[in-house]
Amino acid sequence: MNKDLIELDGAEGGGQILRSALSLSMITGKALRIVNIRGRRSRPGLLRQHLTAVRAAAEISGAAVDGAELGSRSLTFRPGAIHGGDYRFTIGSAGSAVLVLQTLLPALLFADAPSRLAISGGTHNPLAPPADFIERSWLPLLRRMGAHVDFELLRHGFMPAGGGELAVRVQPGELQPLHLMEVGPERSRSARVLLTGVPGHVAEREMERVRRHKGWSTASTKVVRLPEDQGPGNALLLDIECEHLTLVFCAFGQPGISAERVADQALRQADAWRGSGTAVDEHLADQLLLPMALAGGGSFTTPLLSDHLRCNRAVIEAFLPVRIHCQPTTADGQHIAITPA
Repeated sequence: MNKDLIELDGAEGGGQILRSALSLSMITGKALRIVNIRGRRSRPGLLRQHLTAVRAAAEISGAAVDGAELGSRSLTFRPGAIHGGDYRFTIGSAGSAVLVLQTLLPALLFADAPSRLAISGGTHNPLAPPADFIERSWLPLLRRMGAHVDFELLRHGFMPAGGGELAVRVQPGELQPLHLMEVGPERSRSARVLLTGVPGHVAEREMERVRRHKGWSTASTKVVRLPEDQGPGNALLLDIECEHLTLVFCAFGQPGISAERVADQALRQADAWRGSGTAVDEHLADQLLLPMALAGGGSFTTPLLSDHLRCNRAVIEAFLPVRIHCQPTTADGQHIAITPA
């Protein structure tokens, strides 16, 4: 078996397996062969956002690629050196620009020069982290690990229109281990409604639902009315700022879902995390595994082992000489620790 070729089955983990594998293939220089891409999804194979991530990864690393086509269920990716520079990538749909960014950013920390990225697509997509999560929750933790990254949301893009744009600057540099065993005292709570092309009473009803919820009556609230050409769209964002990190919870307005249900979705997420007594919610937990592994160590507590986290763990351990240990805590939750193998 060729030790410099990593072979993966992409049936279980959706696009997460592909994104993490592309990042790690570029960083380690190991070729990647992945089959059954998104094999258990209703629309298997590469969608536009996945294909954009593949082509973008190939561009920044000079990779040779087979299978980079819409709908492709298998891919071979042989990377070269990672080069910094000015890059622009367009998804051409509401597919997540955030997920494309999360494929490229870890690799650009290992590039030979600084980089500037412009990525167009969806920025607020129910099937991906919103841009606010990246800006307020994920990137501040990467900066604590030593990453030098500037991020700007230039234009919002909702489903189904897309058309949003992110601008990012990355300085290469080493990551340091990070340990998040507790969040520290809570400093503030805030709620924001993003609204464009949707009646104003929707925002009013979402905010009223939040203010009536236990623990949120004194939260700061804000309605952000976006230009009509950035929608239609509606998102409710709840931020809980603690001493050591900020958690961002989000729910999206969709046809047939009342404003009250949208608010309840976001509030349930926040309540579930706060009630668990753990440091990191399940979505942030999944996103921290890769940078911590690249730093050679780290730890955190989280409410549960999501499918994304399990798949990400397997991909990381296939590429890197690390072990990701998952142990139940005495209370509800899991303790995750990344150590050298």
